[in-house]
Amino acid sequence: MKKSRFTENQIVAVLKEGEAGIPVVELCRKHGISNATYYQWKSKYSGVQVSELHRLRELEAENAKLKRMYADLALENSAIKDVLNRKFLTPSARREVVEQLVESKLSVTRACQIAGLSRAAYYKRPTPAEQRDAEVIDALNAIVTRHGRWGFWKCFTRLRLDGRCWNKKRVHRVYCEMGLNVPRRCKKRLTDRPRQPLDHSLEPNRCWALDFMHDALYCGRRFRTLNVIDEANRECLAIEVGTSIPSARLIRVLNRLINCYGTPEAIRLDNGPEMVSLAFTEWAGARGIAVRYIQPGKPNQNAFIERFNKTYRTEVLDAHLFANLQQVQAITEQWLIDYNEYRPHESLGDIPPVQFMPRLTLAPNLYQPLST
Repeated sequence: MKKSRFTENQIVAVLKEGEAGIPVVELCRKHGISNATYYQWKSKYSGVQVSELHRLRELEAENAKLKRMYADLALENSAIKDVLNRKFLTPSARREVVEQLVESKLSVTRACQIAGLSRAAYYKRPTPAEQRDAEVIDALNAIVTRHGRWGFWKCFTRLRLDGRCWNKKRVHRVYCEMGLNVPRRCKKRLTDRPRQPLDHSLEPNRCWALDFMHDALYCGRRFRTLNVIDEANRECLAIEVGTSIPSARLIRVLNRLINCYGTPEAIRLDNGPEMVSLAFTEWAGARGIAVRYIQPGKPNQNAFIERFNKTYRTEVLDAHLFANLQQVQAITEQWLIDYNEYRPHESLGDIPPVQFMPRLTLAPNLYQPLST
């Protein structure tokens, strides 16, 4: 817009000359303006004093200043609302808030005042933790690589003995950030098991099948049962009850059964920790017994013992409330005699196991079927 060559004071002076009686045509010729310009000035400045014009200009400047202040406050208020719901306690969190406010068209100075952060702290970027603690990380990794079972205090003591005078709080912070305070749990990997055929033996002691079951007493205490059957005639050879049945106890039970019934050619079992232990595999190898592991997650490959487990749970475990292990063992032994000698077995032609395929060699006075 083109600026007028007359000031407001000059315009007011020209209008006063017109009010004094000088003709408009002569006045316009004198000052070199058109009639339209004169009447435009008259409509705008008629009756206004010079002092009033100065006051009007001051009011307009103050009004513009207030508008700018209001705009800045509205912008600041809008930016603050976005971060009111967040807690920024650490310098890094405050720095993020300042960056967010600056992106909202707020000045760095005002944003730092709102977030409670000095401008020096805002402009000074922190060193990444990986670079700042690289030496501590390397030292801890060197120790943990050689001694994976050491805890924090043993690692810290070793660092001090090596001449590393780092503060214990710093070392512990790095130790926790590396995840060394959490026990390392490696995924249990089982070896690939070839599929074993579920063949039906024609005589006893060809293949035994065993498995574990879990249940609880009336008081809530857990217990386990070790079930062993002969796949030839589905006869249950033993049910061992106990709160804990480790591999050593498993071997003792099988030794007792071998002394009674003879050594089987093979044992079919799953991949439980007691059954894949070194003690059990060495014992089976020394006895000349083939160990037939089923494939992981395939219980149907040990179908004979799984079918027996279902029957045992239905007729004994789910049908009684046990007060102690002695009661569990007593009821189990009573049911075991009934299962082997009286209870008809559907897959055996509705006859008991001992009648379907009687054993040819038994230890004397060990097992005598009741007369029918």
